[in-house]
Amino acid sequence: MASEQLIEVLGNKYNTDILSATSEPKSAQDLSDELDVPIATCYRRIDELTDAELLELYDRPLSEEHRRVKVYRRNVDQVEIDFQEGVTVSVTERTEVKNRLDDVWRTLSDA
Repeated sequence: MASEQLIEVLGNKYNTDILSATSEPKSAQDLSDELDVPIATCYRRIDELTDAELLELYDRPLSEEHRRVKVYRRNVDQVEIDFQEGVTVSVTERTEVKNRLDDVWRTLSDA
């Protein structure tokens, strides 16, 4: 994605809050409740962030009502924007080690 498009996505209200909150996997409802974002807006922002590959669908566990719930996690650990020589955006993706630790933790929690 081009630098200007990433800046536009990150500039939309709630997007940076959602990215900050998804260091651990969360559902749209959890994000809506935690960040006080209307649920419809939360879903739109999640779609924007997943289209920009900043957020990913992490899992679809069963809820207490026995329905599948989509749970999201951010794909990035850091985004840097530099304006010194034009606009450049540098994205540091989540490390595979962090992803594996999340998977191990989820497995232990389910047991």
